[in-house]
Amino acid sequence: MLQIEQLNFHHLFYFWRVAKTGHLTQAATELHVSQSALSSQIRQLEERIGEPLFERSGRRLLLTDTGQLVLSYAENIFGLGREMLGRLQGRGEGLTRVRVGSVATLSRNYLENWIRPLLADPNVTLSLESGLLDDLLRRLFEHQLDVVLANEAAPARPDRPLHCRFLGSQAISLVGPAATWRGRSLRLPEDLEGRELALPGPRHALRGEFDALCVAAGVTPRLRAEVDDMAMLRLVARDSGWLTVLPEVVVQDELRTGVLVRVGRSTQLRENFYAITTLHRHRLERLEQLLAHTPLMADEEASTAAMAATETPPAPSAPGRP
Repeated sequence: MLQIEQLNFHHLFYFWRVAKTGHLTQAATELHVSQSALSSQIRQLEERIGEPLFERSGRRLLLTDTGQLVLSYAENIFGLGREMLGRLQGRGEGLTRVRVGSVATLSRNYLENWIRPLLADPNVTLSLESGLLDDLLRRLFEHQLDVVLANEAAPARPDRPLHCRFLGSQAISLVGPAATWRGRSLRLPEDLEGRELALPGPRHALRGEFDALCVAAGVTPRLRAEVDDMAMLRLVARDSGWLTVLPEVVVQDELRTGVLVRVGRSTQLRENFYAITTLHRHRLERLEQLLAHTPLMADEEASTAAMAATETPPAPSAPGRP
C-alpha cells in the first residue's frame, strides 16, 4: 500500500497540469520542461499508484476512472496551496486578503454597496473579479475566490457542494428621464405596448420573467436595446431618453439626484442577490462578519425616501404617449 511519504507531490503537480490541458505537449510548454521528462514523471506516478491515469485518444489524453479520482484530490491539494499563498500575501503587514467574484450581470452599485465595509477596513486587501457564473464557480472551487456574488442561485450538483446564502431582493422598476416622466406613471407591463424600452440582456436572471409577463398580458414593447452589463445599462438609462426596466440599485445615484425618476414598478418581478461559498473552505473572520450582517443595500424604503426628497409632487398622469 502506498504511504503518504512515498507520494511525490512534484509528480502529482505535473499530472494535475496535464490533466487540466489534456495535452502532454501543451502542458510541457507551460511548465517549461521537455515532453519526454514530463511523460517520465507521470509514468513514475502511475507506477507508484499501480494503475494507469491516462489513456490515449488520438492526440488527446483522456483520464481513466482512477485518473478522475486522483484529479479530484489534486484539485483540492493544489487549490488549497493557492489559497494558502493568497492568505499569506500581506499577512506579515497584518492584512487580510478577501477575494470576491461577481457575475457580469450584477449591478456595480449593488457590488459597491456590499463591499463598502471592506473598503473602509484598513486591514483588508480586496481582490475583485467579474465574469460568467460557471467560470466564477470554477475559480471558487479551485480556491482562487472566497465568495461569489450572483443574482441567481447556483445550481446544485452532488460533486460540487455549495452554500448559497440569500442576501436580499430588490423590486424591478421602470425608470425614465425626469424631464419627460416626472409626475407620471405607467403600469408594468400593461402600459408598455409599443413603448421604446431598454432591457437587461437574455443572460440576466430577470429577463425571462419580464418577457413572460409581457406575453401573459398580451403586450409587445418596442425593444431598443438589451444590455447584459449593468454598468452599461445604467448609461443607456441615463442618456438614451428611453424607458428602462432594471433594479433601482443600478441607477440609485441618478434617482437620488433627480436625473431619472421611477415611472412604474412590478410587484411580480424581483431580483434576488446571493453570496455563494464552498462548504469546505478556510473561514475568513472578516468575510464571515460581512455575510452574517449583510442587509439588502439600497432597499426599497431608502430608495423611496431618496426619490421623495428629490421629486416634485406628482401631477395627474397625462394620457397618451410622450
